Order: sequence, then structure tokens, then C-alpha cells
Amino acid sequence: MWQKLTLCTSLLLAATAPTRAETAPASTSPDWEAIFRALPQPANIKETMRRMSARPHHVGSPYDKDNAEWLRDRFKEFGWDAQIETFYVLFPTPKTRLLEMTSPSRFSAKLEEPAEAKDPTSRQKSEQLPSYNAYSIDGDVRGPLVYVNYGRQQDYEELEKQGISVRGAIVIARYGESWRGIKPKVAAEHGAIGCIIYSDPRDDGYAAGDVFPDGPMRNKDGVQRGSVADLPTYPGDPLTPGVGATKDAKRLDIKDAKTLTAIPVLPISYGDAQPLLAAMTGPLAPPSWRGGLPITYHLGSGPAQVHLKLAFNWDIKPIYDVIATIPGRAFPDQWVIRGNHHDAWVNGADDPLSGMSAMLEEARALGVLLKQGWQPQRTIVYTAWDGEEPGLLGSTEWVEQHGDELAQKAVIYINTDDSGRGFLDVAGSHTLEKFINAVARDVEDPEAKVSLWKRWQAHQIVTGTAEERREARSRPDLRIDALGSGSDFTPFLQHNGVASLAIGFSGEDQAGVYHSVYDDFYHYTHFSDTDFVYGRALAQTAGTAVIRMADAQLMPFEFTDIADTVQTYITQIKHMLEQKQDEARERNREVEDGLFVTTGDPRHPTTTPKAAAVPPALNFAPLDNVSTALADAAQRYARAADKARGQLSHDPAALLRVNARLMQSERELLDPKGLPKREWYRHLLYAPGYYTGYAVKTMPGVRESIEQKDYANVAAEVGKLAQALQREVDLINGAAQDLEAIK
Repeated sequence: MWQKLTLCTSLLLAATAPTRAETAPASTSPDWEAIFRALPQPANIKETMRRMSARPHHVGSPYDKDNAEWLRDRFKEFGWDAQIETFYVLFPTPKTRLLEMTSPSRFSAKLEEPAEAKDPTSRQKSEQLPSYNAYSIDGDVRGPLVYVNYGRQQDYEELEKQGISVRGAIVIARYGESWRGIKPKVAAEHGAIGCIIYSDPRDDGYAAGDVFPDGPMRNKDGVQRGSVADLPTYPGDPLTPGVGATKDAKRLDIKDAKTLTAIPVLPISYGDAQPLLAAMTGPLAPPSWRGGLPITYHLGSGPAQVHLKLAFNWDIKPIYDVIATIPGRAFPDQWVIRGNHHDAWVNGADDPLSGMSAMLEEARALGVLLKQGWQPQRTIVYTAWDGEEPGLLGSTEWVEQHGDELAQKAVIYINTDDSGRGFLDVAGSHTLEKFINAVARDVEDPEAKVSLWKRWQAHQIVTGTAEERREARSRPDLRIDALGSGSDFTPFLQHNGVASLAIGFSGEDQAGVYHSVYDDFYHYTHFSDTDFVYGRALAQTAGTAVIRMADAQLMPFEFTDIADTVQTYITQIKHMLEQKQDEARERNREVEDGLFVTTGDPRHPTTTPKAAAVPPALNFAPLDNVSTALADAAQRYARAADKARGQLSHDPAALLRVNARLMQSERELLDPKGLPKREWYRHLLYAPGYYTGYAVKTMPGVRESIEQKDYANVAAEVGKLAQALQREVDLINGAAQDLEAIK
């Protein structure tokens, strides 16, 4: 600890005076990246977080607008051209919240997060949004309570085995394992009339560590707010799908909005959940379903009857996107876009200001470079989004409004959100995997004093599977994760086909106050990146990536990693199909042998498993063939790029053609007709899962057709994906041919 305090002190002292890099004159050929990395200061990041988290700043609040205007003015001070772009979105807020148990005893949930004496901003009651789930419908329902574990499809399959139905019941699910919006979606599909979501202390409370304010974890009264809009159908304003929510935009009637829930849903604390769960009877919950409360977990339904009543103000509210630009000197119509959101559910120090504060410090440092004579070759666009928390509102509306322009000009989108201490997390387009690996090699970890890449590699070796450990030691690039959803990269990547990255730090802090009133400056400065050195590392990493892409002669896209990744996805899908075939055959053997499941409870009858349809053999040859062609094209491009690097200036026209192709490489993976059941999502390689929400489904059309037993559709989805990958192959070969012609 003393080493960290010493480091913090020295950095804070250094921040009080201009650094040598800020005052040094520009050299004849300065290393702009190195100069940039010396500029971000932890003290500035801390003060930005302090200022922006001083008051609640949810959509529609006065401080949300105030923060947007303050950000705009700061960008201007740094030398950027900055403006606010306003959209008008549906944003419901609660006017009635009631949850009570009516039998076997009476209990009223308090639905309140009390102020903590140690935590100053937790006292701002008049400005705080109460705990609720945005885009739940109004409802007044009464029924028996059924415990559904995490509320996933497989949890309902387990209940069915136990002979328990949720039809006509109110379900109670714990947060975790799937995105919160999936829980009421699946509950409604199984006939439930209401949904309660609570934070179990085993997942998010005292079982994981000391609770706030003495520790970082969620206390008994902490509640996770959040949107439950059907994000996998489309994000953004529920009333203007596919078009920007300008003041004059044509809007759906609320009753026709597809992304509102079908049943009322409310989040509660584990303090409010315990009396409800304790009153339940019925079969014992399976061991893996049992949480950390000091009760016996039962499934229901039994004597526990509850009343849930919700009503909302269904208002249209303005949101304020801050858009700041530095024009490119050589290629002003090629945009390198960087973003983080600025709105929060309450004070939002961790989510989103740990990322937003670092991004603003990047902008300040880039402004210093401008004053020293640097100007990027391509236009740099920094964006501070509003309305991310309710459903990626600000980014989605901006992308929908500027979609045609982005299709022609967007090179890359780099996203951050909440960030803490520890190891570099990277997810994104695999055409950028080699690029971000190279960036990580050039930024130092502030505590380990090795490169971020080296520490990232060590983490993979220590914590990964056997295969991950092997690859971390032998593969030239560490694998990055694919992107699902949950932050502002979604409209760029999955709707408009802009190659994207999402980066941050995690792994060495605990944050059990997600979306609560206790996610604030006090919590962050006591339990997270307390000296803000990882905030500085985040600024250095993202800013280096921005400069490198903006100034690259040949855009640093690369295709051998995506070719390898595509082959991995095909193998995964084949294995998944084989596993489902094996499971169905095993189930049918149980039926033939007369095996059965008993609940051990006379009120719930014994059930006999039904025979399962064995998935048919499916033809993946089109994917196998095109993946081989993709690997060949990727190798050809890599050879051509290596050979041409020293000669690119000899043929500017050819270089322009190659870069134009590279900008479009991610777009080739789109299908304008979109994915099954959700045409807004057009990317055929990455999408949020229809029944996972945030978590990614790779090759989603093919994979989810198999998962949802829509085997008749698999051939069509294989065909669409193979065609998209062939378009990518043709683009890569064309780029390679252009490079090969340069002498």
C-alpha cells in the first residue's frame, strides 16, 4: 500500500506544474505518440470525476445538461471544435412503486436506498431517481411467487422437470448470468404476469467481500437500477427504430413499441427480497440455485402471494450528445471516432465517469499536441454520449441520424465505459486484433512496470484454460473477445459496420454498487482506482490508438487474426450441434428406459421426460470453403503489405484505393435485411444474443437457429454468412492486388 501511496503522491505533485512534454518545443520529427503518453495526469482525471459526479445526472435532469455543456466548453478550451447535438427520446420515470406480500404474512418492501453518513452524495434524495427498471410497462398484478434462479431458458427447463409452472405467477429472479432485460422477457414467454429482480449476496454482496460503506460490495439495501428494454431487438429510442429521434421524427405509439416489456418488472435489494424468499415453500431449490441469504431456498409456488403495482410517467426527454472534432490535414473525410457516455443512473463515478474522465484527459493532451504543431492526417471525432444507461440512446440516435455519412467516412470507433484497476480488457473487431495488441505493447502498466501487453499475457497464462494458456505463450497476438452489446459500440459495429474496439481495466478491484446511489466519488476513491493511475493508463491506451490510426499511412487493419477466429467459430458451432445431438439421444434413452424425475413433494406431481427430436445433420461446407479462402486472402494481404511498406509513397493513388477498401472491410459483413427476428442488427459475425442480451453470439444467425431448434433456417443463414465472408475475401484480395502493384 505504501508504494501505491508514494506513487499517487508523486503523480499528483507532478500534475500541479506543466510537464516537460507540454512545454518543450516541437522537434523536426517528433514522436507524437510518446509525447502524448507523457501528458495525461491522474490529478486531472480525478478532478473531472469529482466535478461530473457531484450531483445525480440521469437523462432529463438539470445536471445531465449541465455536464454536457461543461464538456463542450472544456473541449473548446482544449482547441477542439465542439457542439451539442440534441435528440428527443422516450424516457419513463416512476410515479408508483408498490411491492407487498399479502400472505402468509404481510410485508411491504421499502424500495429505498438510505443515505450513508460517510458518503456525502448518497444524501441527495431529492435529485435521485428511485430504484426501478426503465421501459417496464405499467401494471397492477397479484399472484403466487415462484423462484426462477437467474431467469434463463435453462432455469425454466429445470422448473418444468420439477413440475412447476410460472403461468399466472410473479417470478423472482436474481441478477447475474444473463442481462436483466432477458429475465422479464423469458418470464413473460412462460406465462408469468410480473417479474421481480433482486441482487443476491452470494453474487453481489457480503459473500464476495465487505459491504459498503466498510467495503466495496453491495449492502442489504443496495439496488441495481437498469433498463429492461428488449435491447436484442433494437437499441435506442423505442419510438423511433432505425431513424434519428429528432424533434420532428415520426414516432410510434407507445403501445406499438416492440422493446417495452410484456409484464411489469421491478428491481429490489436483498434486504427486501429475503422476507419474500423466506415465505416460499414447495420443492427445495437445486444446490446451484441457492444464494447467500440465511434462508432455505424453495421454488414455490406455495403460500407466498405478492402484489406488484407500477406506474410510470411516459415522457419525451431531451438528450445531449457532445461532438468534438479535430479536422484531418490530409484526409478530412476519414473519421477516427472515440466515445464514452456521460449520463448515469445516479452519480455514476464508476459507470461511466471512470471512462469519461480519462477520455476528457485524452482530449486535453491531444489539444496540447495541436499547440505544439501536430495535426492528424485523418479527422478525429470525440463523442460524449447521453442516454446510454436507458438503452444506448445517444449513440444509437446519432448513428441512425448520420448513418449514410458514417458509411462513407468512419474508419474506426473506440469505446470506453466504466474502468477500474488491474488488467487490460479488450474486445472488438478481429480486423483490429493485431493493431490493439501492438498498442498494448507500447503502454506501461502503472503498477507492474511492464507493458500492458505483458501483464495481459501473464493474466491469461495464470487464469486461462489449458488452450488459452498455450495460445498466450505461443500465439503472436493475444485474442480479444467479440462484442455483444451493453455499451455505445453497438450501433457503430452491429448496425453500421464500423470496425470497433472496447477497452478498459478490471480484475483488481471490486465494485458492488453498480447502478446504485452508492456508485459515487466516495466509493470510487476508497475502493477502486484510488490514485487514478489506471485512468491515466486508459487515456494513454485509447489516445495512442487514436493517434496511430489517425496518422497511419496504411490503415492498420489486418486479416490473419480474423481468418483464424472465423475458423474457431465454425469449429464451435459444429461442436455445439454434436453436443445437442448427443443430449437428445441421451434424453431419449432415458425415456426408453422408463426413467423419471420425482420432486419429493406430493403437491407437485412426478413428471416423465418427453422424447426429444435429434437435431439433423447440417451442411457447413460453404463456411469451411470460404474460411479457407479467407485464410489464403489474409496471408496474401499480409505479404503484400509487408513488401509495400517502404514504397507506399511511390503510388499515392494505389494507397488511397487500399485505404478506401480497408475502411469498408467491416461493412462487407453486414446484411441489409438483418438477423432473424431483428432486422436492426445487420452484422453476421457478431451480435448480442437474443436470449443473452449483453453477451455476444458469434455467427448469430447460424448459431441461434441451432440453439432455438429452427433447423430449417440454418441453411439460409449459412448461405448468407458464406456470401458475406466471400465479399470480405474479395475485398482483401483486391487490397492485396493494389499493394502488389506498387513498385
